[in-house]
Amino acid sequence: MDFHTILLFIHITCFAAWFGTVLASLFLLKTLESRLTGTALRAGEDALLLREFIKRETKVADVAFIGVVMSGILLASFFYGWTIWVVVKSGLIVLQVALTMGYIIRAIQPLSYPCPPEMFRNWYRLFAISLGMFALVLCVTFFLL
Repeated sequence: MDFHTILLFIHITCFAAWFGTVLASLFLLKTLESRLTGTALRAGEDALLLREFIKRETKVADVAFIGVVMSGILLASFFYGWTIWVVVKSGLIVLQVALTMGYIIRAIQPLSYPCPPEMFRNWYRLFAISLGMFALVLCVTFFLL
């Protein structure tokens, strides 16, 4: 196995892990939705569970994101070069992080539980942003690079 294959494997695996953390969060929130928008007693317990899950999920996502960035930089530097499409893909990943973090700060952090279902939908908008950007990055990667 050569260095290029190892880097590509790390890059794809980290990207999949990052994507997987987003899906895991989506599935947990969908499962807890009725309880986080319900009575205060159950919502408090489930909000604590959600916060603990997000804290741990963020650690995995951070490691995966760093792996994507580092392996991507190495792949571009040693094998692909800094072409316009590599720069576009990099820009899309930066845009994804900026949009996601901005929306988390603006719409997710202010939530307290129990919350009305209309406010809880902010979570689904967050996942639409994140998954939409993942889809865009994959489309650029597979169809334009």
